[in-house]
Amino acid sequence: MTPAACLGILDWGIGGVGLVRELDRCAPGLPVLYWSDAGATPYGRLRSEALAARLSAVVSELARRGATEVVLACNAASTVAPRLTRAPVPVEGIIGHGLASVPDEIRGCVGVVGGRRTIASGCYRRGLSRPGREVLSRVAQPLSAHIEAGRAGSPGFVADLHRIVAPLKRAQALVLACTHYPAVSDWFADALPDTALIDPAQRLATAVAARHPAARTGPVAVRTYLTSGDAEAMRRGAAIAWGVELTAERAATADERGTRFH
Repeated sequence: MTPAACLGILDWGIGGVGLVRELDRCAPGLPVLYWSDAGATPYGRLRSEALAARLSAVVSELARRGATEVVLACNAASTVAPRLTRAPVPVEGIIGHGLASVPDEIRGCVGVVGGRRTIASGCYRRGLSRPGREVLSRVAQPLSAHIEAGRAGSPGFVADLHRIVAPLKRAQALVLACTHYPAVSDWFADALPDTALIDPAQRLATAVAARHPAARTGPVAVRTYLTSGDAEAMRRGAAIAWGVELTAERAATADERGTRFH
């Protein structure tokens, strides 16, 4: 780790806070600059070109603020990661880590739950396909909305969860292909007690730590939280979902300064 190293984390909402918790464990000495883009159109609703343009703008802003590399702690964003080759700093998506987290020896059924864009992209279906392995994908979009709103564990959340995972009862492993979902892993485990849950953020954090060996020990470095949305909503959501107390700063990209946040 160079003295100026700083990891930018980009997510639409608060799912990436789980990645920060993993980094607190395996790379505490690495400074983190987190951008929650909740003020923008949800990434799953944007066309690929528009999503790539939005991500490029935020990555550029993170780089301007000191990030020396950026990870996309969002599977929807990661579907267009290959389009970000002209970013001012290296950009890495989370999907590759989700694929690599499933052991090759697992045959039979592997489940994937994620948002609409993630599932529709086919990235997990193609990447996990093996002879003798069946990949079952389920759109679990409502769960993210429940978690962002602090409704995890509510009757509506539980009903949606059980409806979504009902076809996955025979899955040997389930990839949580949205960084929100590990926040409610206990409910997934209750619904699928015989299925191994896979959190791609764990492998991503380990990969980041491997790049910065000097950051693996010592006190926790600065974690700075920025959001294009409601800072108080981010603080409240992170506390409810992850048990993390944070202070968020309202922020804008270069083309938004002086207009949206004037």
